[in-house]
Amino acid sequence: MEGPEVPTTTPGRRVTIYDVAREVGVNPSTVSRAFARPGRVSSATARRIHEVAERLGYRTQEPHRVAVPTRSRVIALAVSDITNPFYFGIIRGAERAAHDNDFTLMVADARESAEEERRMLARHLPLVDGLVVTSSRLSDTELRGLSRRLPLVVLNRRVPGLPCVHPDNARGVRRAVEHLGELGHTRIGYLAGPEASWADGSRWRAVREACLELSLTDARVGPVPPTLAGGRSAAKDVVARGLTAVIGYNDMVAVGLLKGLTELGVDVPGQVSVVGFDNTLPAELVGLTTVATPVTLLGETAGRHVISMVTAHVEARERVSILPVELVVRSSTGPAPGSR
Repeated sequence: MEGPEVPTTTPGRRVTIYDVAREVGVNPSTVSRAFARPGRVSSATARRIHEVAERLGYRTQEPHRVAVPTRSRVIALAVSDITNPFYFGIIRGAERAAHDNDFTLMVADARESAEEERRMLARHLPLVDGLVVTSSRLSDTELRGLSRRLPLVVLNRRVPGLPCVHPDNARGVRRAVEHLGELGHTRIGYLAGPEASWADGSRWRAVREACLELSLTDARVGPVPPTLAGGRSAAKDVVARGLTAVIGYNDMVAVGLLKGLTELGVDVPGQVSVVGFDNTLPAELVGLTTVATPVTLLGETAGRHVISMVTAHVEARERVSILPVELVVRSSTGPAPGSR
């Protein structure tokens, strides 16, 4: 029988990088780089270092934050891809919250990469008083570790123990599935986005639950990159599987799917109905039926949350704000073939 685990540090003593390095089995300099210059450490090693530091209670030394009666009055909004129209409204909402409270908003782009997100956050953390992380690709453990360093709100994702703001994905997907079912479609496809996306997972689960409750069949296509090219690349698979209705992870993949289907000579919505998610400008331009999320309100709500944490010195705790959505029906959905 194994004995009890022996503590690696003395109770009451401050944990140092040497303790973390000894536990992980790397040099102290590697631990230092993992926090100060994460791009110079492999993702696997950095993840292990952060996990051990979290378990041991290690806190990085941040001379910029030791004597902080003087604040920068800057908050950062980190987005996964600044070229995605979904973030335009979020940026506007967060800027409104910052302006109304005499703060400045700094926007940072993770380029749909967890590694780039780590590097970007490492650069920005010493410069800001609070942080809103949108559609993060980091682990829950990493985000909770960041929340111990400065006020943090998670947007478009839920992390237990942290303040979060996200749209009602389950309700939006349910309305989309109901709409397609009412049009006579019996098999509902879901065109998946990034596997590391919390929103993607929640939307796929919602599709499966709605189809089960409505006696419909679900089918998963992808994953594909959350872009026009990603959606376009899935068109052949959709046709090959005989799907007559598809819900896209977001508007970009749905619009890309529309383009791909058109290039294959497939009539939309005569042969295939397509639904998007977010109600961005491209959806309106191409007549895409989509689940409308209140993106500006999402950004404003998250911005106000993090500013209240900065100014009122509120500790990070679980505070989930779920904002309502609605289905906007346009010309990309119609009766299932043969049901007219």
